[in-house]
Amino acid sequence: MKTVKFELETLTCPSCIKKIEGKLKKIDGVKDPQVLFNASKVKAQIDESKVEASKLEETITKLGYPVLSSKVS
Repeated sequence: MKTVKFELETLTCPSCIKKIEGKLKKIDGVKDPQVLFNASKVKAQIDESKVEASKLEETITKLGYPVLSSKVS
C-alpha cells in the first residue's frame, strides 16, 4: 500500500468532504480516503496493483476540485 496526498484549491463547504470521500471510497484499491477541510488536502491509501494515483486525481478534478499538487509515498 502507498499513501497518496493531494493539495486542492480552497474547499468552500463541509459537504465537499462527503462528496470527495464518497467517490474515492467507490474506487477499487482505495482505502481510508480522508479530506482535511481546513488544509484543503486529501490523503488515501492505495493498492497500486489495482489503481494508480492519477485515477484519484482525475476523480477529484471531475468533481470540480482542481488539484494543485500530488505526492505518492
